[in-house]
Amino acid sequence: MNIAMLLDMAVAGDPDRVAIGSRRSGTTCAELRRTAAGVAGVVHRAGARELVFAGVNGPVFPLLLFGAALAGVPLVPVNYRLSAEALTGLLQHTEKPLVVADEPFAEVFTAAGLDVRTPEELLAEGRAAEPAEGLEGSADDPAVLLFTSGTTAAPKAAVLRHRHLTSYVLQTVEFGSADPDDTVLACVPPYHVAGVGSVLSNLYAGRRMVHLGTFEAGAWLELVRAEGVTSAMVVPTMLARVVEHLAGRPAEVPTLRALAYGGARMPRTVLEAALRAFPGTGFTNAYGLTETSSTIALLGPDDHRAALSSDNPSVRARLGSAGRMVPGVEAQIRDAAGAAMPTGVPGELWVRGPQVSGEYKGAAALLDADGWFHTRDLAHFDDEGYLFIAGRADDTIIRGGENIAPAEVEDVLLRHAAVREVAVVGVPDEEWGERIAAFVVTHEGSAVDAESLRGWVRGHLRGSKTPDVVVFRDELPYTPTGKLLRRELLTTIRKG
Repeated sequence: MNIAMLLDMAVAGDPDRVAIGSRRSGTTCAELRRTAAGVAGVVHRAGARELVFAGVNGPVFPLLLFGAALAGVPLVPVNYRLSAEALTGLLQHTEKPLVVADEPFAEVFTAAGLDVRTPEELLAEGRAAEPAEGLEGSADDPAVLLFTSGTTAAPKAAVLRHRHLTSYVLQTVEFGSADPDDTVLACVPPYHVAGVGSVLSNLYAGRRMVHLGTFEAGAWLELVRAEGVTSAMVVPTMLARVVEHLAGRPAEVPTLRALAYGGARMPRTVLEAALRAFPGTGFTNAYGLTETSSTIALLGPDDHRAALSSDNPSVRARLGSAGRMVPGVEAQIRDAAGAAMPTGVPGELWVRGPQVSGEYKGAAALLDADGWFHTRDLAHFDDEGYLFIAGRADDTIIRGGENIAPAEVEDVLLRHAAVREVAVVGVPDEEWGERIAAFVVTHEGSAVDAESLRGWVRGHLRGSKTPDVVVFRDELPYTPTGKLLRRELLTTIRKG
């Protein structure tokens, strides 16, 4: 099944329903299908083997996603925030691309001698072109190539085939289930797997999509109110900025019934503040990876409220969980040797299911003989099947032979009233193997010294988990999708 079939189903269900944009002048499902077929014709006549997109999230992205599918080529969204050198490096991994780039980013690709169009130019061509039909590929063909964020290594292009993406949608979304007034606000960058999943799942469910190209907390709240947005997806840094913008005030967004978050670890303090600011909104934690075609575990609204109000420590702890696995995805916790671990015992998360790709362009598939994919996330399940993610296996600090998860120390520091953000990393040390370094951003106007924070941790955890050094910073380095760049912090302290 090609992802273009999801669009065809939406057209068959209600061709005149507005799929993108304002209710009065937006693009209907039928218009989306017609223009996407025109875009496919442009791509086909250009002889392109890949359709590359470098731009902010907006109405053009769904057209490119389905236009590429109808043309039988993969869409390759790239991070437009990368340097010219990094973008040029990504070009080495593309095959005869047609590039669609917002004006500020087009020069890099033009200088490389590639066929480049702005979104406006491509849409004008697509609307005027003869629609292309019968070019879409099979379920096994690549639908999207997504470059991983490269927070710890050189970026690789994850291959998501049509069968992976359609499996994700069909297993997790009910066709046409949205109410007529349902509207989703899309603000996650298009080069993030959640951006791809959002287009497919919301079109299939029947939600109108509106877009915020560049995130700013005040603008996000204003658009929610102006468009009567009923659901949205954010990464943790976005939600943190919204909470900070509100400064303890209620959000006052009466239409917003559902707010999903994911893509990186959510600080407990931010989540609790957000739950108070959005009392009428149901929160969902969506955990997934690029290689799993987006979400593989969900912590739903009822779980959030139950955990927030519970006096039972094990139930309240679930507010920090990723929830339960979605239908069609199996999970195992294994030790370093690959042996399955019992419930409650931490280890490394392996997953299996039809939406799981575990494949990178130009490399052998990373699935084992039984189809399991090693996520390299440290995790455990509780007795009720709730999944807890402790961080990346590569981030584990080994101090004096003891394995220490940075998240455990970070959670304690975030409970200190003066701490707004924190990142904990391991620094090489001749005596202990690694020392613990904590990088701290304090709330404006707060005063705290390093020894006080070390004492705070020592009072909540074993002495071996107390940071050896505390470094105060004005901000922490994140990717645009909210992932902490621990490598940059490690480089900074080594230089220091």
